[in-house]
Amino acid sequence: MRDYERFTTFDTKLFVKMSNNKLLKPTESELEILQILWEKGKATVREVHEELSAYKDSGYTTTLKLMQIMHEKGLVERDDSSKTHIYEAVITRENTQKQMVGKMVSSLFGGSTSQLVMQALGSSAPSRQELEEIQKLLDNLKK
Repeated sequence: MRDYERFTTFDTKLFVKMSNNKLLKPTESELEILQILWEKGKATVREVHEELSAYKDSGYTTTLKLMQIMHEKGLVERDDSSKTHIYEAVITRENTQKQMVGKMVSSLFGGSTSQLVMQALGSSAPSRQELEEIQKLLDNLKK
């Protein structure tokens, strides 16, 4: 392995941690690729590129290079046992969200989770189902 180590999280998926104890922060383009891999599970570069092309003007070689970089960084695993390489996300969606939200709360909201929640709820109207889920979460936190 390069300058990172892997460790198991509570959900048995792997999360990547740099040797200097910094967690890897995927770039915006890497997050777009990760979103596709999280949905599909596993995919080829061609499959990822086709998904990206639906909403983004990007060349195949750009997608390929990004996925190679992501593999080098340890964000994705690559099965190269056949001619067509198959990629799979190493980091979980949940851990990535936690990491990025935690960073956002501390840097943008001065550590206040309530300000984050109020801003999020104030910027778009949540559905009835979302409100019920939020209420259940709040009820559980109060216990």
